[in-house]
Amino acid sequence: MAVTSDIAATYRGPGRVLRRLLGMGQREDRALALLMAGCVLVFIGQLPRISREAHLTGQELNMLLGASLLAWVIIAPLLLYCIAALSHLAARLLGGQGGWYGARLALFWALLASTPLLLLHGLVSGLVGPGPAQDGVGLLWLVVFLWFWGAGLRQAERTPV
Repeated sequence: MAVTSDIAATYRGPGRVLRRLLGMGQREDRALALLMAGCVLVFIGQLPRISREAHLTGQELNMLLGASLLAWVIIAPLLLYCIAALSHLAARLLGGQGGWYGARLALFWALLASTPLLLLHGLVSGLVGPGPAQDGVGLLWLVVFLWFWGAGLRQAERTPV
């Protein structure tokens, strides 16, 4: 299936999609590509908010864009690898039987699959600004992300290595 079809299917059943992705075999290049795509889309989603901030505060737009690019494309992937490792260790303590790859794939896929809501959050942040709409979309993204990650991690840890 195409990535966009998988994203849509994740909103109907995140565990099934991750089971299918795990069934495709352990490929670290695939996991890294999903992670980088998710991080780049998060960066793109931040562009309207950053543009608004630069306009309202008089800060240099290029400096804000560079800082966000560095944060989301260089630093965030490293942190997400660490978070995935910690989630795997926590799952092991709770009786999980999966491997490191499954925990990484669950987190990376949850980020990528939830990016449509992050793109919406960026639009609301840039066009509407701070307020209940921005908070509501942000909360919706967080709930969906945690749902995808939890369901994916549960599926990944059920599958023995």
